[in-house]
Amino acid sequence: MSNGSGKGKEQWGSQLGVIMAVAGSAVGLGNFLRFPGQAAQNGGGAFMLPYFAALIFLGIPMCWAEWTMGRYGGIKGFNSAPGIFLAIWPHKLARYFGALALLIPLVIYMYYVLIEAWCLGYAYDYLVGNFDKIEPTVAAYSNHFNEFVGNNANGFLYEGGNNSLITMLLIVFILNFTLIYRGISRGIEKFCNVAMPIMALCAICVLIRVLTLGTPDPAKPENNLINGLGSMWNPNTEYLWKPDTWLAAAGQIFFSISAGFGIIINYASYLKKKDDVALSSLTACGVNEFFEVCLGGLITLPAAFIFLGTSATLMGTFGLGFNALPNVFAMMPAGRLFGFIWFFMLFLAAITSSLSMLQPVIAFFEEGLGLRRHASVTFLGLVAALGTGFVLYFSKGMVALDTFDFWVGTFLIYVLAMFQTVLYGWIFGIERGEEELHAGAHIRVPRVLQYVLKYVSPIYLFAIFGAFCYQSLGGRVKSILDDSVTSAATLFILVVFAFLLLLTHIAGRRWEREGRLPSR
Repeated sequence: MSNGSGKGKEQWGSQLGVIMAVAGSAVGLGNFLRFPGQAAQNGGGAFMLPYFAALIFLGIPMCWAEWTMGRYGGIKGFNSAPGIFLAIWPHKLARYFGALALLIPLVIYMYYVLIEAWCLGYAYDYLVGNFDKIEPTVAAYSNHFNEFVGNNANGFLYEGGNNSLITMLLIVFILNFTLIYRGISRGIEKFCNVAMPIMALCAICVLIRVLTLGTPDPAKPENNLINGLGSMWNPNTEYLWKPDTWLAAAGQIFFSISAGFGIIINYASYLKKKDDVALSSLTACGVNEFFEVCLGGLITLPAAFIFLGTSATLMGTFGLGFNALPNVFAMMPAGRLFGFIWFFMLFLAAITSSLSMLQPVIAFFEEGLGLRRHASVTFLGLVAALGTGFVLYFSKGMVALDTFDFWVGTFLIYVLAMFQTVLYGWIFGIERGEEELHAGAHIRVPRVLQYVLKYVSPIYLFAIFGAFCYQSLGGRVKSILDDSVTSAATLFILVVFAFLLLLTHIAGRRWEREGRLPSR
């Protein structure tokens, strides 16, 4: 694939490569842990109605919009969100919204890479048999998890509480930055082309094992495969009348397909004018939904229910993934093997996502500040390490992690998504958007999609965001005032954002001097 503009500009090696990379950024821990937990706590099968409504009216349209705007910005010579937004809307405010698209993936990476290390650590423990020494009860595995991640005390991990997690964190940190240093085609694309098929194979192996479990304990005939699937998929229609259900569904779609993260718009900028974005975007969404609904929805909760009963439906994301499932594998024939396969698969899912979180910031450092690859990777590594070290230190109760996840991984994603729908529908324009979307397209997207993006998606988003703020914002603000760790974590986010705003300002002035900015 040739590049659209700019000598020496990075590019994808193939159309399949960009699809696998975008799908890899979307397929992560949310597909296998967050989605089953959200469904179980929000009406089971009934959750799927608001889930697919959000997918149709928010997820897929926003992905088309981000792919379209990203490729357009790339043709204009920009790969970072501040530059792409300026190419679409020649106003100084545009670049500062672009800083938001840098903050979100960067801060999410700071805690996501830590969870990635948990998965690698668990896979290693299964491989060498360390879990054989633990009593096969949920309580025992819960105690092991709390000690492993330092959940009992702040600073525990820095005081020699668990050297194995520090080791795993160093490994995944080095691996992430080695791959990102290699660039788009030689690093991200090559890794995702290998990791995605392996991930699918691992998940299918575990799925087959789960679907052949039947009724493992004859003394508990109610804990069987059919009831396990029912715990995930039987609809409780009462939940359809609860705003929380629709809010959770929209949040899951955003988290799942990476919409509003600032990732897709960066990845699409490395395409050329005649590269398809309509079918590629739909294919990437389809791959993600296969992993989430067909694999995650059939493995995690049903397996936990078969061995643990209805108590499995009450566990949160981490409780289900790191406390319940190890207990399931302990009671399952060949559980050590399947435990290793499962957590290795989660590790691959995590790293394909974490790589995508680094690339938007790398692209900005290179084109906005003029840094070369080694300098931008080093600079980003230092910033990311500070944030990860912060979360690692304030590990008690995962308060710092939860604060980062709420304000950046949930709240700001909604803010950026709302801005992008307005940018596409009202500034870029649906006429130009439709023309750009179909340039080189292998499918014809119905014109009604453009009106969905201009009217339905913004209204849907603003309504959900309003309900979200009404239900959750007051309690979160109060926690900032009442809890010192929450206050420190929030301040850390603000400092990073201020730093990125300053760099964005410097980059904008640099682009003005170079005459790269379009006239209004």
